[in-house]
Amino acid sequence: MSGDLLRLVDSIHRDKDIDKDIIFDALEDALLSAARRYYGPKSDMAVFVDRESGTIQAFDGNKEVDGTHLGRIAAQSAKQVIIQRIRDAEQDSLFREYESRVKQIVSGTIQRFEGSTIIVNLGRAEGILPRSEQVQEEGYRIGERIRCLLLEVRRMGTRVRILLSRANHDLIRRLFELEVPEIGERVIEIMAIAREPGHRTKVAVASADIKVDCVGACVGVRGSRIKNIVAELNDEKIDIVRWSDARDVLIANSLKPAEIREVIVASELNRARVVVPEEELSLAIGKRGRNVRLAAKLCEVDIDILSEAEGERELKDLNTAFGELEGLPERFPQRVYQMGYSVEDIAEGALGWAERFDLDEDIVAMVVKRSKTAAEEIAVARAQAEVEAAEAEAQAEAEAAEAEAAEAEAAAQEDTGEEADADAEPDADEGTEAQTDDDDAAPQATEDAAPAEPEAEQPDAGDPPAEELPAEPAAPDAADADPEPTADDTDAPGTQAEPEDGEGPADDPTTTET
Repeated sequence: MSGDLLRLVDSIHRDKDIDKDIIFDALEDALLSAARRYYGPKSDMAVFVDRESGTIQAFDGNKEVDGTHLGRIAAQSAKQVIIQRIRDAEQDSLFREYESRVKQIVSGTIQRFEGSTIIVNLGRAEGILPRSEQVQEEGYRIGERIRCLLLEVRRMGTRVRILLSRANHDLIRRLFELEVPEIGERVIEIMAIAREPGHRTKVAVASADIKVDCVGACVGVRGSRIKNIVAELNDEKIDIVRWSDARDVLIANSLKPAEIREVIVASELNRARVVVPEEELSLAIGKRGRNVRLAAKLCEVDIDILSEAEGERELKDLNTAFGELEGLPERFPQRVYQMGYSVEDIAEGALGWAERFDLDEDIVAMVVKRSKTAAEEIAVARAQAEVEAAEAEAQAEAEAAEAEAAEAEAAAQEDTGEEADADAEPDADEGTEAQTDDDDAAPQATEDAAPAEPEAEQPDAGDPPAEELPAEPAAPDAADADPEPTADDTDAPGTQAEPEDGEGPADDPTTTET
């Protein structure tokens, strides 16, 4: 019995990862509960289980009692106590195990769906992947193997709740640590991460060793390292940004591959003005503004993207507002522009520029007053320009619609003409066929009406020569002879002569002139 007990304790210890002392304590509590149920609650009972031999001893006060006849009810009570204590101990073990793995990557299999929540089988426990931590562009299927970030472990009564995430930016950090050994070795450090799950992520990295190219190490040979991370994230785009302590340089790096003309940071406003060429404007902003939005998160600063024309307009507004004011320092509008301020900023109360110029309060008040007036004028002018632009756009759309309608009408008329031509083609074909039949019949009729030319009969070799006729005047050449002889020409030389009675056979009496 004691040997079986020890084997049972050892099996629970291995399977549930519960300390043996906790299991023995649970056994003692269970047996004590059973003994009190049997002997009564007023009894002074105590139960001990020897950890080495597995022997059980029960005492009522100082008297040892036999615990083998406690009865079925007491045994059932002991069983329930043991099950509950082991279950609580198992939950404590799970909590300690997964609490130590918070912010680490865990792997599991999608087991089921509970509404929009995904339940992931992690082996010893179940993890919860709520909708808020899912990537909406990803598709999840039951039985699919999945890697998640262990976001949080908390107790829910007697159970342990394990919260998982696929959308947290720390998942990117852990994937880079797995794929790039230099990050795990602290040669390269991830300085900042900005992510829009399922779409795009920017990772700023810096190298502790100047000989190590931090960007190249993260990308890998022919992109081998970054490709593995992108594949794990279902083709989410990842930008590796070289870190810089200079904010203007970091902002320019974060907006690449767009070409940057100028970066001006206004620290007081926590804002940066970035000027790019007109053709690079859409690239710098990105699809749905995603590129500039992620760059702003990465650099922790608001970023305004302006074209060169828009930047020149802001400088022009400053010149218009303050160019003719007296008492201002030389090149005041240009210097304010280089500080990152606009007319609207000064009108709204930004005064960081005044501290740099060390101006009198009266001059500062005059500048602020003038900026408010200029801001109103600029707002009116811009509103008018927007109205004119909208009208021009509407007119262009109307003209385009008219041109499209005209093209459609012309195409319809062309189709109608082609259909009419197609309907007329069969009649023309019939007339042509009839004319062709008439033309074919005319030569045939002519051939039938023309007399057949007589064939020249050649004398047989065995026939005797015909009797020579009296000499006649010389006959004309064959070329001058009439090709079609008539009945009156029977006496012409070279033609057949009527044989007289008694003369030789007249089967073929023709002769040829030599």
